[in-house]
Amino acid sequence: MTSVAPSEESHSEGYSVDLAVTGMTCAACATRVQRKLNKLDGVSASVNYATEKATVEASNEVALERLLKQVETAGYGAEVIRPDSPEDGDPAERVRYLWRRLVVALLCGVPLADLSITLALTPSLRFPGWPWVLLALTLPVATWCAWPFHRQALVQARHGTTSMDTLVSIGILASACWSGYTIFAYRETTTGDRGLTGLLLEPAGSVYLDVAAAVTVFMLAGRLLEAKAKQRAGGALHALAALGAKDVAVLDRDGNESRVPVERLRREDHFTVRPGETVATDGEVLRGHGTVDTSAMSGEPVPVEASAGDEVVGGTILTSGRLVVRATRVGEETQLARLRGLVERAQHDKARTQRLADRISGWFVPAVGVLAALTLLSWWLLEAPPERAFSAALTVLIIACPCALGLATPTALLAATGRGAQLGIFIKGHRALESARAIDTVVLDKTGTLTTGRMAVVDLRTTSDTDTATVLRLAGAVEDACEHAVARAISTLAGEELGRPEPVADFTSLSGLGAAGTVAGRSVLVGSARLLRERGSELPEELEARRVAWESQGRTTVAVAVDGQARGIFALTDTVKPSAARMVAELHRLGLRTVLLSGDNTATVRAVAERVGIDETLAEVLPADKAATIAGLREQGRTVAMVGDGINDAPALAGADLGIAVISGTDVALDAADLLLVRDQLEIVPESISLARRTLRTIRGNLAWAFGYNLAALPLAALGLLNPLIAAAAMALSSLFVVTNSLRLRRFGTESPRREATPDESSTDGSPVDGTRPGGALTP
Repeated sequence: MTSVAPSEESHSEGYSVDLAVTGMTCAACATRVQRKLNKLDGVSASVNYATEKATVEASNEVALERLLKQVETAGYGAEVIRPDSPEDGDPAERVRYLWRRLVVALLCGVPLADLSITLALTPSLRFPGWPWVLLALTLPVATWCAWPFHRQALVQARHGTTSMDTLVSIGILASACWSGYTIFAYRETTTGDRGLTGLLLEPAGSVYLDVAAAVTVFMLAGRLLEAKAKQRAGGALHALAALGAKDVAVLDRDGNESRVPVERLRREDHFTVRPGETVATDGEVLRGHGTVDTSAMSGEPVPVEASAGDEVVGGTILTSGRLVVRATRVGEETQLARLRGLVERAQHDKARTQRLADRISGWFVPAVGVLAALTLLSWWLLEAPPERAFSAALTVLIIACPCALGLATPTALLAATGRGAQLGIFIKGHRALESARAIDTVVLDKTGTLTTGRMAVVDLRTTSDTDTATVLRLAGAVEDACEHAVARAISTLAGEELGRPEPVADFTSLSGLGAAGTVAGRSVLVGSARLLRERGSELPEELEARRVAWESQGRTTVAVAVDGQARGIFALTDTVKPSAARMVAELHRLGLRTVLLSGDNTATVRAVAERVGIDETLAEVLPADKAATIAGLREQGRTVAMVGDGINDAPALAGADLGIAVISGTDVALDAADLLLVRDQLEIVPESISLARRTLRTIRGNLAWAFGYNLAALPLAALGLLNPLIAAAAMALSSLFVVTNSLRLRRFGTESPRREATPDESSTDGSPVDGTRPGGALTP
């Protein structure tokens, strides 16, 4: 479990802590705990009934013990969930707890119901003492089986509050007590006073013992199914939590290996991974080669190759080979831990409609109690038989269940975040859901998102008085100090052709434009033609003509100036990801407009857009201007989703209505994006939007049902048009409907299996944008 507990590393202004809250049985309970915590100065709390957890942000002036005490004064228990603690509680234990009581309730309740109905319909079958037989069958059901409801009602009463269990407990006790009254009440018969024997053998009025048993059975069955459903809904998250390694083989400075618990692993430690072992933490491969199964993290079934220089993610499994890895992130810094925490935070999040439902649940129970009393009084004033008045009031108590309101959002988020984690989609919360519904435009970053980001040099031209090797050597030395994809392509080619690059002095990186430095005493400037022009190094006519021709073909060009004179120009191209065209087609099927955003020249961007079918292009946009470009689209009245690689797109991701980060390695971009995608297949982008939209529809459908059910059922109950037995069944089925409707999200993505690339698509996608092959001849 990922939780943040107060520690010495807490920020000076406060800390964050997760609490496991025990004793909550309905949405009103969660609302009460949340309201109680938020009464403390400097505290902001959110309590989730479905996960039975409270997420609290508190100032340092509020002691942790005070938070726990505040929960206890509300009538509940609480304990801190530590980052290194095992999973809280055993969900299976609660299932077993409810199952035992349900079995006893069924063993007594079924014959009780059969006997009650039979004797009511056929009075001639009534035998001496039959009411006592019914009482004997009812007693264990109304006491031991129903004890979870009575106990919680007593706890609430001791603290001067109420919950849904209050309604259930009162309903069970009221029906049992009324039946006892009718059995023991004195009545005059047509044959005169029958004395004590007649009093004990024949009831004086209606008997509701079967109602007490039925309410208990239906409630226990509903709670049991709800517990099992919530357990299944969170199963994917539990599986994600179980991915981490338990121990790791650490290498000391002498190369000796020793196995230690993974908690003792520190940043910069070196450790080995053998076939079948789980990678202990995020790191960089130092030695070795192997294939890594990332399916548990990303849903991607095809293993990926890993060798020296590659990054590996904790929680993935090495299927072949042997790796020596340097730990770069440990503990709560790892991608697995942060994504797990992200999912839990999303499950605590509440949409605007759910917050309204929580407020309603807070006063719903007392209002139902008042309505039941008014129902009883109204029927009495109308001079109805006592049995009729009591039946109507009892039905009001039983039918009113705010559980469905409280379960509407949490169960849907549990199911959606669990299924999303299986598919490699991580939802940060309700903002993503509500934004996904409204977006009409999807802006796609090009390099690293739509394309592989692996540029390749396909041509090099120099001036007539300059040889190719000189330009390649000088440019490669400068670009070797850069991290940009274009720079890596040039430095890689220089290394392959000329060997180890020369050292560079006075290196300067010019964001979005190029780089400069001094190599072997010569001043070198590498970048766009615009950069050289601004620095007074105009391209000669022969190179300018070549640049124009290359860019018209969609190639990226990089010019080189040496000692203030333009000496050469490179042509590079990127490769489009195989799934790009299918992603764009699916976005269009969803009715979305697509825009390609890039810092590359217009011709290159248009070539990529035409290849994959994108509607609009925005070219030559510097990284610093991407956020302003997104803001401009929003000013035009568009609702924008931005899809980026999470490296230099953070401002644009944060500025969009919906930020979608396609992440890789250990780059998680948690702060900027609303949706995180950890698979390399781009079909996941429309899948993520569809999942967010379907989750929001499910939440709204749940809430509509919960509100509509109570609005329709309560008047019918008050008018005496419902039987208490039917009310008990309907109340349990209402919550069950909400949970099972949410669980339908667990099947998302299975209705229409992803289509694999056809041979034709495979032969076109994944190649350079302009159709040439990387590594073509370099012409002087």
